[in-house]
Amino acid sequence: MDEESRYEAVSSRDARFDGEFFFAVATTGIYCRPSCPAVTPKRENVRFYPTAAAAQRHGFRACRRCRPDAVPGSAEWNVRADMAGRAVRMISDGVVDREGVPGLAGRLGYSPRQVQRQLNAELGAGPVALARAQRAHTARLLLQTTGLPVTEIAFASGFASVRQFNDTIRQIYARTPSALRTEAGTGLGAAEREGRRAGIPLRLAHRGPYAAREMFDLLGSTTVARIEEISGTPGHRTYRRTLRLPYGTGIVAVDEASPGPWLQARIQLTDLRDLTTAVQRLRRLLDLDADPYAVDEALGAHPRLAPLVAARPGLRSPGTVDPEEFAVRTLVGRARAEELVERYGKVLDVPCGGLTHVFPEPGVLAGAPVEPALVALAAALADGGVRLDAGADRDEAEAALRRLPGMDPRSAALIRMRALGDPDIDPDVDPDADPDQGGAPDGAPDGGARRSWRPWRSYAVRHLELEER
Repeated sequence: MDEESRYEAVSSRDARFDGEFFFAVATTGIYCRPSCPAVTPKRENVRFYPTAAAAQRHGFRACRRCRPDAVPGSAEWNVRADMAGRAVRMISDGVVDREGVPGLAGRLGYSPRQVQRQLNAELGAGPVALARAQRAHTARLLLQTTGLPVTEIAFASGFASVRQFNDTIRQIYARTPSALRTEAGTGLGAAEREGRRAGIPLRLAHRGPYAAREMFDLLGSTTVARIEEISGTPGHRTYRRTLRLPYGTGIVAVDEASPGPWLQARIQLTDLRDLTTAVQRLRRLLDLDADPYAVDEALGAHPRLAPLVAARPGLRSPGTVDPEEFAVRTLVGRARAEELVERYGKVLDVPCGGLTHVFPEPGVLAGAPVEPALVALAAALADGGVRLDAGADRDEAEAALRRLPGMDPRSAALIRMRALGDPDIDPDVDPDADPDQGGAPDGAPDGGARRSWRPWRSYAVRHLELEER
C-alpha cells in the first residue's frame, strides 16, 4: 500500500488493516490504529508507520480511544521466512528480554549491527524499541487486569528497573502507572488474591472473521490427556492446556464463544515474567495474527475450495504452543504421547481439573529408555541439532528433521506447518517427488490444482480435513 491507500483506509476506519500499519497525527502527538473512531485528521498532518514501536520512536503516544497496542500482529511477519520475519517472531517470544540483542543476533546468525540496520529499515525501529513496546503493552495489561503491586509488574513486564518502567509508561501512554490502573478501576488486596487464583484475563484480538468452532474441532481432535482438555458443548466450549515456559509453567484457558473481535482467555503462571511469551505462543497456536481476507480471497477463487471457504469464513491453521512437544507427538502418535506424559512429564505443583502434567522436555526423553527414533529426535532437539523455535529457518529445520531416523517426509512437513507456522505446506505432497511419477501435486486427488493454492496451502489442507469429517 502507498500512503494514499493507507489514508483511504484510515478515512473509512477499515479494521482490516489494524496491526498492518499505524498512523500518527503531528498536531496532537498521538498514534492510532486505522479503525480509530476519532475524527479523521487532515492528510497533511498524518504520518504512517509500520509498527507501534516506530511511532513511539518518533515521539508519539498511544491513543486512549482505540488502544493501538492491543491490535493483532501483522500477518506479514508470521509469513515471512527472511531474517526480519524471524527476528520479529523471536522478539515477540521474549528473546531480547531474556538474552539481549546479542542473543537475538546469535540465533539469527547475523551481527547485532546487521540486525539493527535491517529492522530499522523495514520496521522503523530496532530490536530494543520493538521489545520495549511489547513490554509496555504487557505492563498495561497487568496494571488494568490485576491488583499486583506496581513494582512487581515492572519486573514481570521485562523492565530492568522501576524507573525505566515509569518513564516508558509515561512516554507511551502520557499517564503514570497509577493513573492507568485507576482508569480500569483495578482494586488491591482481595483483587490481587482473586487474580492470582483465577488467572490473568485476556482479550486475544484477531483480524476479520474467526472460525472458532472449526478451530476448536481441530484442537479437540488431537488433545493429549493430562496436558490438554476441551469441555462444554459446541459453540460454548473451553480449551485448556498446560504450558512449559522459560521461567516456569502455566495453564491457559480459551473460550470458544466471544462477544467481539477477540477470544476470551485466562492465564495462570508460576512466574509472571512468562506472560509475554505465554500470550504470543497462545496467539500462534490459535493463528490469531493471520489475514483471513487475503487467505479467503485467494482460496475462494478455486472451484474445489470455493464452497468450503464460503462455508467456513476465517478458517485458521492451528499452530502450537510448544514446537518441540509437537515434534515428539507427531513422531510417536497420540496414544504414545499420553504414555510419555504420564511416565516422564513434569507433575504440576497444583493440578487443575484434568490438567496434571507438563509435557516432558527433550533432554528428559533423550536419556529415557524409549524407542531409538524418539531418542534421536529428542537428542537433536536438546542439543540444537534441530531448531524449532520462533525464529528457526524453516528450510533448514525440515531438512534436519528428515535426516533423523523414523522421520518420514509427511511428518516433517506437518511439523513445519504447525510448529514453525508455515502457511504454505501440503503434508500429503512430497516436495522431492517427481510430478511425472505421481508423487507431487499432479498425482494427488485434486491433481495439479494443489499447486495453485499457494501461498496458502496449509489453510487449504485444513478446509479439506474438515470436509472429510
